[in-house]
Amino acid sequence: MVVKTNDLLINGYGTANGGQFRNVQLNGRGIVNGDLECIDFECNGAGHINGDLKAEKIKISGSGKINGKIDAQHMSIEGSGSIYEDATVKKMKISGKGTVAGNISGEDINIRGKAIIDGNCEVDTFTSEGQFIVGGLLSADEIQIDIHGECKAKEIGGQTINIRYKKSGLNWLFKTMFSPRLEAELIEGDNINIEHTNTHTIRGNNVTIGPDCEINLVEYTGVCNIDKNAKVNESRKI
Repeated sequence: MVVKTNDLLINGYGTANGGQFRNVQLNGRGIVNGDLECIDFECNGAGHINGDLKAEKIKISGSGKINGKIDAQHMSIEGSGSIYEDATVKKMKISGKGTVAGNISGEDINIRGKAIIDGNCEVDTFTSEGQFIVGGLLSADEIQIDIHGECKAKEIGGQTINIRYKKSGLNWLFKTMFSPRLEAELIEGDNINIEHTNTHTIRGNNVTIGPDCEINLVEYTGVCNIDKNAKVNESRKI
């Protein structure tokens, strides 16, 4: 095992080669050329990594761009973070804006800002109180979504899926041209409880359709409850 003893610090404008370090801090306009491996990575300015980034802890408070893959135990994006390949992160929190051009995999992801994921998002627990767009599959054992602004995924799958719209004093932060609802082509899970959702097909065991939903087809094996203010074209027990 390589012992990381050196630190990398860039204040102002500077460039450095990649490598193995203990702590990396980019406070200005720092550019690292090559793959980077460290224990702690912190970007407070406009950081740019031309390569893969592997760290135990990653924190982006400014504007960070990684032109490669991410491999981390913990990652937080409080400013603007862009990852141009896949991200493998055990625990991720996005309170600013996070963009991933590839897939995300890990244990927990918590969104309080805005997340744009071009590929799939496969985690154990997915929690969102902000906005998100998932271009592929959103898959998690536990999915808890409080709709604020635009929320989209091509497909959603999990054991327990709860989707709700909760009015709060924070809603003004997420004002967009879109209505406050979730959109997906397919939602599939064991226990599904949704509201303010547009989807073509829902498949589940126990399904509860709340108000302001528009659904073409609901297939269920257990119990299905449909609110009088929901629009469901067809529901059938299979």
